Amino acid sequence: MTLPRVLIITTGGTIAMTPNADGGISPSLTGEELIRVVPELELIAAPLVQTYSNKPGASLSLTDLAAIAALIEVGFTQGCSGAVVIQGTDTIEETAFALELLVRSPRPVVVTGAMRGAQAPGADGAANILAAVTVAASDGAKSLGALIVMGDQIHAARYVQKAHTAQPSAFSSPICGPLGGLVEGQLRWFARIEKLPALALPKPAETAIALLTIALGDDGRLLPTLPALGYQGVVIAAMGAGHVPAHIAPLIGDLCAHMPVVLSTRVVAGPVLSASYAFPGSETDLIGRGAIPGGALGALKACMLLRLLLAGGVPASELPAEFALRSQGRLPDG
Repeated sequence: MTLPRVLIITTGGTIAMTPNADGGISPSLTGEELIRVVPELELIAAPLVQTYSNKPGASLSLTDLAAIAALIEVGFTQGCSGAVVIQGTDTIEETAFALELLVRSPRPVVVTGAMRGAQAPGADGAANILAAVTVAASDGAKSLGALIVMGDQIHAARYVQKAHTAQPSAFSSPICGPLGGLVEGQLRWFARIEKLPALALPKPAETAIALLTIALGDDGRLLPTLPALGYQGVVIAAMGAGHVPAHIAPLIGDLCAHMPVVLSTRVVAGPVLSASYAFPGSETDLIGRGAIPGGALGALKACMLLRLLLAGGVPASELPAEFALRSQGRLPDG
């Protein structure tokens, strides 16, 4: 039997970290070294391993993501059935969402990592790699968009969040739960979604997007400074369903005249509303002043989408429609 060919791209992260002389851990293991400790891979796939980088997830850039997406597309043209990206978990919910938007092929793209270093007791890296490759090699994972596989759970990139700083069970999808999981090495699917429409690969230059979280007592003094600081857009992580103190609303309206302003929420789950509240500083007030509703993406993913849209040259007039197309948070069975 011919095994499916799976491209494995490694970028570093906790999964590749080993202790330094001072006792702390940092990335050191190559892709080949990572898969060497997972001999079971030979039973489920023919791996093609590429070590892209060896750095923490927090240091990945938009340029890196565009390059990784291009490598994945090349791998698919060369006959790979799926792709696995191994990285640090700090940014995995953002990078996986970006890969869903940048990879045009419906073939599976799976992102994984580890919460414990390679030499730590109970290291979870090998198990996560095996599970991720199992998913990437499966026909059932096609056309679902990018997936995150951690702890034998399969999450949709657009819904997943890192919910704990240290536990191996750190990832959850508050809106809909996992799409599936692995039981005794076998895939079990609970729900299916459709891949989001892809975007053009961004230009090499990074796009500066600010993320401002509104807290009780915030006076909004940072908002007028953003244009002079060189930002090209901003995401507002507002209170509740998309609300800010009344005195901040005019500042946001003024800012909308200078750059795209996306209205998101600081709440863990649930969408920004668009037509429920009508007080000064409410979502209808802010949208009326020019803010773009961020839907159900959450602030981090809204930042990524805005960054990719602007880097791809999408005109400001088209941004509301592009956000509406990719941020409505339709439930898997909806």
